[in-house]
Amino acid sequence: MGDLDGVFKALADPTRREILGLLRTRDLTAGELAERFPLAFSTISGHCKVLRDAGLVVTERQGTSIVYSLNTSVAEEALGVMLQALGVGTRGKRR
Repeated sequence: MGDLDGVFKALADPTRREILGLLRTRDLTAGELAERFPLAFSTISGHCKVLRDAGLVVTERQGTSIVYSLNTSVAEEALGVMLQALGVGTRGKRR
């Protein structure tokens, strides 16, 4: 995984977490994402850039649209790191 700090920074924002939740069910265009939020298109675009830079989403140009997809491998790896840091699933002493 790339920059773990970047992943957690991206996950720190509730709008970005909601975008990831939407992408969990299906790929969406930038316009479809923007329709789901009471925010300016440029604001949603900025959130998508942070998610893309963190590796949590991937983009594909289809004609004039940009389609966003969840990068499940990075999301799963980030979750694994978090669970490991919290000691979930490990045996032995608890701190």
